[in-house]
Amino acid sequence: MSMDSIAGVIKLAALDAVEADKPVAVLYGQVTAVSPLTVEVEQKLKLSGEQLVAIRGELSVGDSVALLREQGGQRFVVLGVV
Repeated sequence: MSMDSIAGVIKLAALDAVEADKPVAVLYGQVTAVSPLTVEVEQKLKLSGEQLVAIRGELSVGDSVALLREQGGQRFVVLGVV
């Protein structure tokens, strides 16, 4: 294995470690379906099913919502309509 490929592997491992330890972050998205609840974030990320935790309130298609990404980035809490 060359030094360049070893350095590349180390960089990827470091990036993965940082991604796994993501702090909580606030994101904004738009509801694209309500059953199952689906939210599109930045036209490239669609969240649905077990990825989303809705706290309260009725959501409708087209609603803009605030989301809180849990640490690690695996689940998102829908805070409500903004």
